Amino acid sequence: MIFPNPVRPGAGHPPPYLAGRTTEIKEFERLLGQPVILTNLVLTGLRGVGKTVLLEGALKSLARQHGWLWTGNELSEAINISEEKLAQRLITDLSVLTSQFEVDRQVIEGIGFQPQREERSVTFDHALMESLYRTTPGLVSDKIKAVLEATWQVVRQSGVQGIVLAYDEAQNLADRSDRDQYPLSLLLDVFQSIQKKGIPIMLVLTGLPTLFPKLVEARTFAERMFKVITLDKLDQHDRRDAIVRPISDSQCPVSFTPPAVDEIANRSGGYPYFIQFICYEMFEAYLGHSDGVPRPDVTVAHIARKLDSDFFSGRWNKVTDRQRELLAIIASLEAADDEFTVQEISEASRKLEGKPFSPSHVNQMLGALAEQGLIFKNRHGKYSFAVPMLADFIRRQSNETIR
Repeated sequence: MIFPNPVRPGAGHPPPYLAGRTTEIKEFERLLGQPVILTNLVLTGLRGVGKTVLLEGALKSLARQHGWLWTGNELSEAINISEEKLAQRLITDLSVLTSQFEVDRQVIEGIGFQPQREERSVTFDHALMESLYRTTPGLVSDKIKAVLEATWQVVRQSGVQGIVLAYDEAQNLADRSDRDQYPLSLLLDVFQSIQKKGIPIMLVLTGLPTLFPKLVEARTFAERMFKVITLDKLDQHDRRDAIVRPISDSQCPVSFTPPAVDEIANRSGGYPYFIQFICYEMFEAYLGHSDGVPRPDVTVAHIARKLDSDFFSGRWNKVTDRQRELLAIIASLEAADDEFTVQEISEASRKLEGKPFSPSHVNQMLGALAEQGLIFKNRHGKYSFAVPMLADFIRRQSNETIR
């Protein structure tokens, strides 16, 4: 008999056991208890750290347990085009919640020799919400405020505590002064306004570390409007729980030996997605084959190489040769896994063979790499890798090239 794999690696897929996020969950529970919404939530961190899993799993469940309605979506780059598209995104997501709430009864008169009257329920569905938006005078912000206020008046009758609007990949939302479009500023202005009126609609935004600086750049009051929770890699204790608990809880016939657990914990760097990936592949090697024959020759090191191919290589193959040279220099820095500056990169390039990088050239190339999602700039003017453990991968590529 083939035992089903208890591990589920994937973008946003909930793990069998959520390890190490107790503090973050308790902080969100505190925010849900606000008598008036003064603080919203920004959940940030590198890719693979478990932001989407925490958002769509634990936080959504917790909000519902406390009597809150929850809706939201993933913000694609298309949302940046206009304020109108942002408004349509909000209306569409809200209507999913409100289409079940009745706002009126409509009487339909029958036609014929024996006409019958029929009553139909009128709900606050997308069509009605869209009509309210279109007929409200003023700017886009005025129209959205009217929709949000009406939404709360409709749902409050059912005794709900409030509404959470949660948006993942929110770093994609940006103002575009060249097009006279300011969707990010619009979002912040609208929520600040309705929360001042005591309407309990909370905004939860999830994204890469560039998210919060963009919020503050758009509106300085955003610094006081959000609680920022930064997800980091798991500590050694939580790494072991993330590795061991899914297998023990599922009563799996095999388990990892203590040395294997330590090796997985180290190889993963403590990032939840990498833990899930390695555990999944290790499990498949032992019990996942159709012939039921284990393959004990497959080691954690073999799986880590597969992670290079499946996770890192796609990103690496998109950069130019000159960009790879720059990334290799960054990976060689002592602070490669933390923060680095343009000056540090330029100085390091002058110590190596080949054409060095001037500060202006470094700055230009970092901007291009940031657009590709490999680098991000923080509020202090320093840079970091946006992909966890990317420096290790780059160093491995450099070593292979040398050999």
